[in-house]
Amino acid sequence: MNTLVCTTPGSFAYQQVPKPLLTPGNALVKIRQIGVCGTDLHAFEGTQPFFSYPRILGHELAVELVEADGAPDFQPGEVITFIPYFNCGHCVACRAGKTNCCVSLQVSGIHIDGGMTEYLSVPAHSLVHGEGLSVDELALVEPLAIGAHGVRRAGVQPGEFVLVVGAGPIGLGIMEFARIAGGTVIALDLNEDRLAFCREKLGVPRTINASDSDVIEQLRAITSGDMPTVVIDATGSLRAMNTAFAYMAHGARYVLVGLQKDNISFSHPEFHKREATLMSSRNATRADFEQVIRSLKNGLINPTTYITHRVDFGQVKNEFASWLNPANGVIKAMVTMT
Repeated sequence: MNTLVCTTPGSFAYQQVPKPLLTPGNALVKIRQIGVCGTDLHAFEGTQPFFSYPRILGHELAVELVEADGAPDFQPGEVITFIPYFNCGHCVACRAGKTNCCVSLQVSGIHIDGGMTEYLSVPAHSLVHGEGLSVDELALVEPLAIGAHGVRRAGVQPGEFVLVVGAGPIGLGIMEFARIAGGTVIALDLNEDRLAFCREKLGVPRTINASDSDVIEQLRAITSGDMPTVVIDATGSLRAMNTAFAYMAHGARYVLVGLQKDNISFSHPEFHKREATLMSSRNATRADFEQVIRSLKNGLINPTTYITHRVDFGQVKNEFASWLNPANGVIKAMVTMT
């Protein structure tokens, strides 16, 4: 079968490899649609933590079930998705139901090979029913679940001002679920086109360009002087993460969904006097996946508006590098297996 391998940072190669066989406790799936995310782009750049080469990328997937051992509720031919974070089931995090941050977690396309291939073997317990959603929608469930999990971590309450730093695909999902939770969303980004997308497609009227010299003054004006009680980073930028500590209200929660290789730093006196809460948000749980699918079925979100670029699998090697250029306006690139 045909597979696309990221051999080293900046390099892809198509390779022929054997089709995987069904093994006990696993499911064999045929890849139908692949969403390209920031993790894939960072891996290609060589800036993704927890990463080694060579690696087959891809974890935002719509798949067709071929056969399964241990998944009696699923039928061959069913179009589904799966949770691409494979957990051990017995560590301290798993025992607490926090399978998303398992001690020995293996994420498809990051720690182990992922979905830029024709067929893939995955744990049968990771399968998620497609509920009749399209392959585009199913390939977007995983990134939306990341946003849903971040909002759940933040405990967003109706009426709260929620500042989302970063208007890429993950940030857009965070905005959607913050809105669903009843929050008043403020979008902050350096890219004016992305801010315009937030206003025009997501109905987020409160947007701020991070390059403005008066970001704090604008936040005070929007929040009547209080500042946001929830700040969520979706950039992975060290500078953005460090700067956003200044955007918190007293008593605020700051959630880091974005991931950075280096150390973050902040003024402890300023953080302390706010009695602020800092937390990370890693991956998502089955409950988050199920919330996303319900939201899609109920029409609360239309994520297909995020798709700005489409290519067939055979074009990925030539097109991928261009998706890193902000001038090309990529929000979500979608790869179709043909």
